[in-house]
Amino acid sequence: MTDIVILGAGIGGVPMAYEMRETARKQDTVTVISNNPYFQFTPSNPWAAVGWRSKKDLIIDLEPIMRKNGIKFICDGATKVDPENNQVVLESGAVVTYDHLIIATGPELAFDEVKGLGPDGFTQSICNIDHSIVAQDAWEKFCANPGPIVVGAVQGASCYGPAYEFAMTMDTDLRRRKIRDKVPITFVTAEPYVGHLGLGGVGDTKGLMESEMRERHIRWITNARVDGVEDGKMSVSEIAEGGEVVKEHELDFSYSMMLPAFRGIPAVCGVDGLVNPRGFIIVDKYQRNPKYNNVWGVGVCIAIAPLEATPVAVGVPKTGYMIESMVTATAHNIASIVRGGEPVEEPTWNAFCLADFGDSGVVFLAQPQNPPRNRNWSASGKWVHWAKIAFEKYFLRKVRKGQSEPYFERATLKMMNVTRLKD
Repeated sequence: MTDIVILGAGIGGVPMAYEMRETARKQDTVTVISNNPYFQFTPSNPWAAVGWRSKKDLIIDLEPIMRKNGIKFICDGATKVDPENNQVVLESGAVVTYDHLIIATGPELAFDEVKGLGPDGFTQSICNIDHSIVAQDAWEKFCANPGPIVVGAVQGASCYGPAYEFAMTMDTDLRRRKIRDKVPITFVTAEPYVGHLGLGGVGDTKGLMESEMRERHIRWITNARVDGVEDGKMSVSEIAEGGEVVKEHELDFSYSMMLPAFRGIPAVCGVDGLVNPRGFIIVDKYQRNPKYNNVWGVGVCIAIAPLEATPVAVGVPKTGYMIESMVTATAHNIASIVRGGEPVEEPTWNAFCLADFGDSGVVFLAQPQNPPRNRNWSASGKWVHWAKIAFEKYFLRKVRKGQSEPYFERATLKMMNVTRLKD
């Protein structure tokens, strides 16, 4: 019998549990540890932040589903991963031992790296559902007394799609409320240009995003370093190639949402050979840690080097399609090892993203994620909005049913059907 433990129960952790249960032997145990009792569908957080979704729409209670599928579920936070002794120490004091550990925690949100950033400071967040609900309460108050908005992603951020989505979704919601004319919007990003996305652009994302922003009267500042945030004011410096400040901005706002940089969770930080200096899990081409070969990483928590040097630090995104390939490769590699074999499966690391703008959107596909690519495609239209809605329903239905089929691959095919129907 082999004890397989999955740390984290999000976009990576839940599919990992389902697929691991299917590929492992009957006598092997699969255990999921999460500090939340529920799964949350994070791609819909921008909708929740403007009141288009509620928390109950986007969460699923995990314990009964896991139990039904033969998976043990522990709702407890991890305080320390000890790979030397094959143990995970939990907040309750309990210790869980493992033969294989899959780390799928997602990141810690580094709000503290910019003074005044985050829900405990002066800006909102859509990084998890609870942050989005707080942001929605603030949104309603803002709409009763509208003013300027500053939205975007700070230096070191590695997830830009939600920033664009939220900027456009706010614009759509304001127009529906007939108060858009009262709200100047400024998009602030560490990216070297609009539509870079941490990927060097995909297809014509630069042109598509710039056109969308001009159409919606959203001004932008790129190569931006956020120096600090006060109540109603953000200090931003534009940085040139050599690192010098070329322009400084003092941006007034009545509402702001800025995505933070990510780092590894405290439970893994500082473990030599397991993580890089930012606390992200180091993995090889099989998703396995080179030093501790019974520890694996999937999702946002893994270490991927930035694509290129930029004036302001820009991280690399890990989109759902890419995470799905990590999950499948990891499940099959562990299943091979417990049967006496070797890991042979490598993830594709392709990037696919539906960026919804509330009434339209942009979609891009990069195969592989980093250039040069075999496929480099982007498109826009109202059909993207409908595709995102269809994908949300599809993903949540499969999680509720405990099914491990490739969500993003199947959803891509469904999206193409929606494309034909809506064009």
